[in-house]
Amino acid sequence: MSKYVKYLQLMGLAQRAGKLLSGTEGVMKALRSGQVRLVIAAEDLSESARRNLEAKCQQANVAFMQLATSEEISQALGKKRSVLALTDQGFAKSFLKSKGHTTMQ
Repeated sequence: MSKYVKYLQLMGLAQRAGKLLSGTEGVMKALRSGQVRLVIAAEDLSESARRNLEAKCQQANVAFMQLATSEEISQALGKKRSVLALTDQGFAKSFLKSKGHTTMQ
């Protein structure tokens, strides 16, 4: 069982609530339009993709975190994904609080 069960369940809940975007292109587009509160990338995302995504988040003043593997995330969402974005402040705060972050960017 994954150590990220709580997060994976929260991802599924956010998806059902319509507050989760997935896929690199969709996340990047939402970042540019200011809709994103938190970006989540899989731990096994390539280093260059992670750096690029993290830089875009920094430019947009959006929190960024890595957790779980692409496989775990894909299983939780029912589709192959490794990059996600939460558009809801409440969901984002739940993730950050659980991960030990105290503030939103």
